[in-house]
Amino acid sequence: MKIERVIVGNLETNCYILSINGKCIVIDPGDEYEKIKDKIGDKEVVSVIITHSHFDHIGALEEVLNKYNIPLFYNNINNEISYENLISVNESKYELDKFKFEVIYTPGHRNDLVTYYFYEDNIMFTGDFLFRNSIGRTDLEYSNFNDMIFSLNKIYKYNDEI
Repeated sequence: MKIERVIVGNLETNCYILSINGKCIVIDPGDEYEKIKDKIGDKEVVSVIITHSHFDHIGALEEVLNKYNIPLFYNNINNEISYENLISVNESKYELDKFKFEVIYTPGHRNDLVTYYFYEDNIMFTGDFLFRNSIGRTDLEYSNFNDMIFSLNKIYKYNDEI
C-alpha cells in the first residue's frame, strides 16, 4: 500500500491518500479540495473514511463525495452527517476492495472518534486521538478526559511498532 500525505487548511491537517493497484481511499479530507484532487490524480477513489467530524477533518468532505459518489465510512454517533452512501462504522474488521482495516472506537478528543488500523500493513490512522509524543485535547465540545484514558488503555494492547 502506498501512503501519500496532503497537508490541508489553516490548521495544517493531515489528509491521507492510500493506494493499491490504482485504487485509493481518502482519509480525513479536511480542506483544500483541489489539492486533494490533484494528489488523487487518475486513481479510482473507492471510499472516504473519517476519523472524527471536527471541521478541519471534514472541510472538503462534501466536495469529495459529490465528485466521486463513493461510500463514506464514519462513526455517525451524533447523527451529524447525512449522506446516502454512509456506512456507520462500529468496532469490527472491514474489507473494501484490497483495503483491509479494523475500526477501533477511541473517544476522548471527540466522542465520534475512531482509529483505523490497516493490519496487513501495520499502519494506524488515529485522527487527533494521538500525536507524536502527545494526545488530543479533551477540553472541547464532545470531548472527555475519562474517555481519553479509556481509549489510551484500549490502544495499549496494539504493537508499539505500528
